[in-house]
Amino acid sequence: MKGKLNVDVPTSINDLQSMMKDFRLKDQIYKLLFRGKGLEFEGFRDYTPDDDASSIDWKTSSRVQKPLVKQYKEERDLNIMFIVDVGDNMVFGSTEKLKCEYVTEIIAALGHLIVLSNDKVGFFLFSNVISNYVECKTGQNHFHFFVDVLSDGANYGGKTNLNQALDFAMDYFDNSIASVFIISDFLSVNSDTEKKLSLLSNQFETVLIQVKDPLDITLPDVEGEVVLEDAETSEQIIINPKVAKKTYEQYALEQDNKVQELFEKTKADTLSLVTSIPFAEPLALFLMQRAQKNI
Repeated sequence: MKGKLNVDVPTSINDLQSMMKDFRLKDQIYKLLFRGKGLEFEGFRDYTPDDDASSIDWKTSSRVQKPLVKQYKEERDLNIMFIVDVGDNMVFGSTEKLKCEYVTEIIAALGHLIVLSNDKVGFFLFSNVISNYVECKTGQNHFHFFVDVLSDGANYGGKTNLNQALDFAMDYFDNSIASVFIISDFLSVNSDTEKKLSLLSNQFETVLIQVKDPLDITLPDVEGEVVLEDAETSEQIIINPKVAKKTYEQYALEQDNKVQELFEKTKADTLSLVTSIPFAEPLALFLMQRAQKNI
């Protein structure tokens, strides 16, 4: 793929930050967004009007007859790794954004949130090869480098091999890593993937973000015939959507059920997104629910 991806990083960052504010994100639970079990409980303190009412510990509050919230010791320097699918399957789209462009905007929004809190972000890209492995660092220069790598079309292409990427992560990640985010369409998983994901999620806090295009789910309602091309093999077929729609949707559903079953068997938190729907609200809600369930 040549040239730069069509990404709007500033808007992506602002959209996620605005949504976080709408959910009244509080500093004391920020770390839980990226490390579900990462905060050390320090004690209780009195509830103030500035606190989110959802942070009240009702059981303890009823015992002492006043509202109390949990207080945590703040942790610094979380190391958070992103594993990003850059295979041919991600250079595909029927909406305003290719899957890889949508993914880049998600990661830019998350990466900015991490760096803004003086934590560290690292990454590597994968298709049929592992590329651009960068250890965790912080700072705006590092963030911009991260976004530049993801926005460079030259870094995309090849057949996706998630299993190889998981093996690489297990070989090279150490205990300094707080969380691992894997972003892919997860359409090439198999029984080995389940085993490898389970190993990774047993060792690290793991978040799986699945990004699909509407055409990964169903065919459009159009007249005539259309040409479909396999992004990884370049094989083409001509189909009539009206004739093939039911069979295609059944196959897509079976494939999705396989992926969801795999997700359920790991200890990872999972989020599925479609490029036709803006990501800010579902992503912010997912992060907040991830944090609140561990408070």
